[in-house]
Amino acid sequence: MLDLRPVGYVIGLLVSVLGATMLLPMLVDIAEGREHWPVFIQSALITVLSGSLIALACANGVKEGLTIQQTFLLTTGVWVALPLFGALPFIFGATEARFVDAFFEAMSGLTTTGSTVLSGLEELPKGLLLWRGILQWLGGIGIIVVAMVFLPELRVGGMQIFKSESFDTMGKILPRAGQIASQISSIYLGLTMVCALTYLALGMNAFDATVHALTTVSTGGFANYDASFGVFKGNIEVAAAFFMVLAALPFVRYVQLINGQPKPLWRDSQIRVFILTLLAIVTIMAVALFQLSPQAWGTSLREALFNVTSIMTGTGYASANYMTWGPLLISMFFFIGLIGGCAGSTTCSIKIFRYQLLFASIRMQLRRIRSPNGVFVVRYDRRPVSDDVLSSVISFFMFFVVTLGLLAVALSLTGLDFITSLSGAATALSNVGPGLGDEIGPAGNFAGLNDTAKWLLSAGMLLGRLELLAVYAILTVNFWRD
Repeated sequence: MLDLRPVGYVIGLLVSVLGATMLLPMLVDIAEGREHWPVFIQSALITVLSGSLIALACANGVKEGLTIQQTFLLTTGVWVALPLFGALPFIFGATEARFVDAFFEAMSGLTTTGSTVLSGLEELPKGLLLWRGILQWLGGIGIIVVAMVFLPELRVGGMQIFKSESFDTMGKILPRAGQIASQISSIYLGLTMVCALTYLALGMNAFDATVHALTTVSTGGFANYDASFGVFKGNIEVAAAFFMVLAALPFVRYVQLINGQPKPLWRDSQIRVFILTLLAIVTIMAVALFQLSPQAWGTSLREALFNVTSIMTGTGYASANYMTWGPLLISMFFFIGLIGGCAGSTTCSIKIFRYQLLFASIRMQLRRIRSPNGVFVVRYDRRPVSDDVLSSVISFFMFFVVTLGLLAVALSLTGLDFITSLSGAATALSNVGPGLGDEIGPAGNFAGLNDTAKWLLSAGMLLGRLELLAVYAILTVNFWRD
């Protein structure tokens, strides 16, 4: 029988840590003089007490390692348990949110999706706004750990390519796993602090700079204003785009960089392809926008740079209502959200390396058609790729497309129109944030959707954040067999 105690022990500890972080927004509300701060005391006590009891109850089953079954359950269980407790401040808080709305907001935060059901953000207590930023910041560092440790081990969607010896991303010069995790956390924190200081220098107040730094580096996209990033104009948009790009690169390359090994950062093919793809799309979008609107070229370029970077990295900020940019550009935004950043970053969606492997596989098949007797091998970074990796990548694409279709159909059955259903499904699975249309587009939010649609979208966020297969695996009968 599957022993759930090791899984429960880790989840309990993480829930307790989440509860402890609720004290930070409490202090902000106390300093602001708002009467909202007891909400965080109440939420923290419930969360810490529940997490501690779960950990104590499961402590006698702790082992040095986890089985594959336990690892799958832990990966999914964490991203279900944390939003449940992360929703408490929204339920008890000034928003008086219903459970479905509170869970949706917390799931969107921890999965760094950025879709929101809240409006009138400017009037909310600062502690609650900070809590939204903390949720996304924790989700960002959490997914880096999952991408580095769990997904390669679970062989999900081709992620095992970063585990094999031929693709050793660590390099002999790097320290052991614990030290690597510590250094990544330090880099993540340092990048957040630099981002906050940059925002501060460019005109944001201290609170806005802090919260937006948390949600920029995590590529989450929660903002303090209903207009998202649209309240900030000029060089601050360029700075935000720069930090979104930095967060979309593999963090292990930063570890190598600070350990005196800069070459892997410049030689990583997925980084080069990501940057080139981003620049190409921004250029096309800027030229098209300049032709469609009377604004200056510099403004068109800046708006294209910011919004394309935001959607492609899955951050989900919006500095303009791109639903007014015409059908061509609106369609481009839909597909841009399906690209994503690099593996091992805070970004989501399909990710660049999978497109590289897919196109390499297609190219190999075309060569085999031309030369049936030839021997061709798919290569990634000039190294051979096993059939197991290619099979995983192709399976991921198939699962993604099928899930996108099924989720869109399910949403349409709840009464949503075609554009809202399709873009809602895509933005949930890609963890982007805003969808398309007047209701869930960059100028709207998800508050007006029915409860069934919100539950479906919450499930979509979970599936997308954990790369689909990590969740689907535990739903099979064979998974539960010894």
